[in-house]
Amino acid sequence: MIDESHVRDLCGAANDDAALVLLEGRARVVDEPSGEESRGALLVITKRDLVERLGPDPSDQDLHDVAGTLTDTVGKLGA
Repeated sequence: MIDESHVRDLCGAANDDAALVLLEGRARVVDEPSGEESRGALLVITKRDLVERLGPDPSDQDLHDVAGTLTDTVGKLGA
């Protein structure tokens, strides 16, 4: 569901308010989680929270680990 490419894309987003969301069962990075393109989406994590968690330059292993954790967490929500 969420893989390290999603996490990497979020880390590289220009906007600190960008977020990883689930919309219609698919993970995607959006610039404005409260914008029209995200209506009905489940907010998974914001760039700000991700950088706080991993630092500004996470390793590939960090990205992989966080992707697994986020997938597990979302799965437990039933999303």
